[in-house]
Amino acid sequence: MDLRTMTQSLVTLAEDNMAFFSSQGPGETARRLSSVFAGVREQALGLEPALGRLLGVAHLFDLDAETPANGYRSLVHTARCCMAHLLHKSRYVASNRRSIFFRTSHNLAELEAYLAALTQLRALTYYAQRLLATNRPGGLFFEGDEGLTSDFLREYVTLHKGCFYGRCLGFQSLANMASVTVRVSRLLSLPPEAFEMPLTTDPKLTVTIPPPSAHMGPAPVLVRLISYDLREGQDSEELSSLVKSEGPRTLELWPRPQQAPRSQYLIVHFHGGGFVAQTSKSHEPYLKTWAQELGVPILSIDYSLAPEAPFPRALEECFYAYCWAIKNCALLGSTAERICLAGDSAGGNLCFTVSLRAAAYGVRVPDGIMAAYPATMLQPSASPSRLLSLMDPLLPLSVLSKCVSAYAGGETEEDSTSDRKALGMMGLVQRDTALLFRDLRLGASSWLNSFLELSGRKSPRDSVPIAESMRRSVSEAALDQPDDPKGTDSLKNLTLHDLNLKSSSETSGTSELSLSAETLGPSKPSDVNFLLRPEDTPEEDEAQDKLSPEPLDKGRGICATFPKGFRPRRSSQGPTQMPIYSSPIAKNPFMSPLLAPESMLQTLPPVHIVACALDPMLDDSVMFARRLRSLGKPVTLRVVEDLPHGFLSLAALCRETRQAAALCVERIRLVLTPPGTTVPAAPV
Repeated sequence: MDLRTMTQSLVTLAEDNMAFFSSQGPGETARRLSSVFAGVREQALGLEPALGRLLGVAHLFDLDAETPANGYRSLVHTARCCMAHLLHKSRYVASNRRSIFFRTSHNLAELEAYLAALTQLRALTYYAQRLLATNRPGGLFFEGDEGLTSDFLREYVTLHKGCFYGRCLGFQSLANMASVTVRVSRLLSLPPEAFEMPLTTDPKLTVTIPPPSAHMGPAPVLVRLISYDLREGQDSEELSSLVKSEGPRTLELWPRPQQAPRSQYLIVHFHGGGFVAQTSKSHEPYLKTWAQELGVPILSIDYSLAPEAPFPRALEECFYAYCWAIKNCALLGSTAERICLAGDSAGGNLCFTVSLRAAAYGVRVPDGIMAAYPATMLQPSASPSRLLSLMDPLLPLSVLSKCVSAYAGGETEEDSTSDRKALGMMGLVQRDTALLFRDLRLGASSWLNSFLELSGRKSPRDSVPIAESMRRSVSEAALDQPDDPKGTDSLKNLTLHDLNLKSSSETSGTSELSLSAETLGPSKPSDVNFLLRPEDTPEEDEAQDKLSPEPLDKGRGICATFPKGFRPRRSSQGPTQMPIYSSPIAKNPFMSPLLAPESMLQTLPPVHIVACALDPMLDDSVMFARRLRSLGKPVTLRVVEDLPHGFLSLAALCRETRQAAALCVERIRLVLTPPGTTVPAAPV
């Protein structure tokens, strides 16, 4: 159903239901039902032309005609899903409102919840139009000056977000994820010792690879070796001397009468977690599946986490481990004829920056990169997809900024200690990883199941509703303290115009959402911060949230000017002074690879990006792929529909997440498989 037809049908049903309940007397319930349908009619009529305008230009921001996806498309898709649900509910009410079995209170509560969500989505649409009017053609990140960026973000973050976490997102349980049984899962501790690596230009010459030293001094680097089969070298005394004990149940090395030969291939993996959370262990379920399906040893790096170890510590450790793996591949059960770097989210960022660092050192660059929903722009810059963070329980702007601030060195250990006491994000880092991982899975499964339902797909049959509705994300509720920004190393400003990015040629437009690629934004330091003060409890939100007056247009061209009479829901706290932390170090290309100069990006190997449409970081992938494409670099981008950021960690949730995880495996195969050969499957 096209947008106009859907809108007309929804308006007709809303008017019919409104007239019916208006004739039912002065009762409070009938009055509220009539009012909610009047609201649905108003919001649908106001939203339809705004969505139409976005759809009309969305194709200008795609990677190509075969990859129609970007933040504008995702926003339109999400609004359509909400309207489709209201259309379905309105039809149900019209057909059953006279029945004695009609659950008046239940249907009223659901209609009010979705009307609130539709109102907020309409507000996001107007913000997206402001970005469209401000940015250059083809640019997805806001390119205004520092003051305009600050004004826009301060205006945006006052929007109430609780409506997206309540009845609209039924809280679903998720069974503990079972994982494949592998022969080898060993945690290794690499000693902090310098070693020599041959230069690619002249193997007779070498370069010294120093141990990581930033912030903490030299220290061992922890890595996890995962292999479905026991291969030659993996049970050697030399490797065993590096094993770090994890307890009696963590070593899964089984004796076998015969070893498999060394693999030709090797995967070096960097886990996600916003640079502040998670480990190789928390990502082990899908890594074991990769090891089985690809038959390739995997080395996952347990890099040190911020805020105790800010940039560039994680990069140093990942690069050191990557070089160590090349030099000692025989111990890992591989000949390393072909090497693939793989990572998700923050790990995808590290895949790019480790490769850039390898090129800068003159050592071997990996044969390819598979990055899932990577973060390539670590600056507080608005984009259409980042507007979606308002409705993302896992990645609200406050969490994104907290992670970036910690990685950039803007949060001190003292700040972290105070946050831990309040169970802040940094406190979550110190919690048992399994508990954190469970919380994130639960929150994301709720969000995911809702959108699969809204998109006409069924949620897992074994999902059991939990009585308590989720009102706020686990991550956002944990953010209890604002940052105390401190300056860091100053670097040369890199702006979008400095990079001379080329816009993709216009491609044919389509209203369907599937695949896409591009990103980038302002690089001037901003004094804005995505960090918000603690929000009210769910009960207080319900009682205190109110409609705000229309925002004032300060004449600076970016504060969203809503149509007369339209009032989105605002946080009960109103506008807050947010010292948005934007360190100059975030412009370092080894932190924000999207800002790397062309000469650096030219050194990257073939890149395969798997992104998701319902991800605040989607535009990071789109813009990065467009930059590489403009340079003639081999790059592919696949954008999966109706899945959130972090789907790899939800691979066991449903068919859609399994298919998306399989797509990542397929991309890794493209890296590992030279022309004319195939990757051997693991023995059964």
